[in-house]
Order: sequence, then structure tokens, then C-alpha cells
Amino acid sequence: MSEWFATTPGGYVLDYEQAWFDRSVNDIFGYNALQLGLSGHDFLRNSRIPLRFSGEDKTGAALRLCADELPIACGSLDLVLLPHLLEFSALPHAILREVERVLRAEGSLIISGFNPHSLWGLHRTMVRRQGYPWCGHFIALHRLRDWLSLLGFEVAEISFDAYAPPFQQWLSRTDLIESAGKRWWPASGGVYFVHAIKRVPGMRLLKPSWNAGLVKKLLPVAPKLNNPQRGDTASCDNNVNRLDHE
Repeated sequence: MSEWFATTPGGYVLDYEQAWFDRSVNDIFGYNALQLGLSGHDFLRNSRIPLRFSGEDKTGAALRLCADELPIACGSLDLVLLPHLLEFSALPHAILREVERVLRAEGSLIISGFNPHSLWGLHRTMVRRQGYPWCGHFIALHRLRDWLSLLGFEVAEISFDAYAPPFQQWLSRTDLIESAGKRWWPASGGVYFVHAIKRVPGMRLLKPSWNAGLVKKLLPVAPKLNNPQRGDTASCDNNVNRLDHE
């Protein structure tokens, strides 16, 4: 994939992806951030998170790992990037489950992927699926949203870019094509970006709904200290009569 980014179509997509990641990670705060895949491209370079590292199953990576079995403690990351990882993996569901495990509550997940409902997806169906990115399994956005929802993620933002066809002769006129695509076909960009947040339901104490009238009937009536009892009233009257007689 990194070699494809060095080509003209790949460089066209990479420019949009780098700009989108730079803009998005700048507003996410925390202590630890991880980029899974494409470690040769620093999509965390604009992040303010102090500890930033990348990992993939490749020699020379800062952290060599299997994305579906992350050697990271539960709830220890604030941000995870998945640039084109799911569509080139045989276990995309396992990767998302691992990401959900290592993210803390309210942590952010950012995914980039090729849109199958675009000119790029159409080109993939018409050519031999060899080489990058055509050998990947383009994941439809609605399916990805379902996977995220099942894991407790809430989609906060969706964006599209790269509206030009994947042909070198069209890439010289990207300004006109991009503006027209964003205005008339906003969901047909060649690449989509999804920013999701891990939500963890909290606990709330449920208090019983008391019947106020019934509670008043059940409460014992306290005697009033300034009102004598009936027997005490009779004795007081006898004492008064005796004093009058005397």
C-alpha cells in the first residue's frame, strides 16, 4: 500500500488522507495514541497527545504486533487510527473487537477506507483485482456502521474525499471534480473517513416511586407535647375545682 501511495493516483488519495487526519487528530486529547498499519506515513503527526506510536506486523515497525491480538492493556489508549487496515485484513471484526478492548471509555477511533459505492469501487469491479488497492475488500459504510454499533461505538463524524476517477488523465482536473462531487454527490467520494467514540453506559440509582398519600397513612402519629392527654385533662379539672372550693 505504501508503494501504491508513491504513484500518481496514490499520491492524490494520500494528500486528502493526510490533510483529514491532520485536522481531526488535532482536536482529540489524552495520553496515548496508536496508529495501526501504514507506519511509513505518520498520520498522528499533528496530534497533541504526548505518547504516539505506530504498529503493524512488519519488520522495522516501532511496535511489531498482530492487529487482531494487541499486546496492550485494556482501556489504556485514548486514540486509535486504522488507515485502510480493515479492508486488507482477513479478520476485520477481530481487529475492531481488539480496538474496543484497548480504548478507554470516550476514546476515539478513526477509520479510513475505500468507498465501494464510488467510481473507485466501480473501477475495482471492472478490472482484475490484483495489486493495491484493488486486491482489498472494500467495506460498505453502512456495514461498517453496523459493526461499530454492535461494539458500543457512536459515530461522531463521516466525511468523503477523492471524487475524481482513478485515472491519471482525470487527476489533473481535480479542483472542478472535487467541488462538483462535494456539492452534488457528497457520499460518492472514493475514500471515506469515520470518527467513532467508544461509549460505556453508566449506572444510575433508581429510587422507588413512593405513594405520598399511603406514606402519610402508614407513618405513626406523634403526640403533641403542648396538648395534654385526655386522662391528664380530667385530673387537671379536678385540681382546679378543688382549689376553687378551698
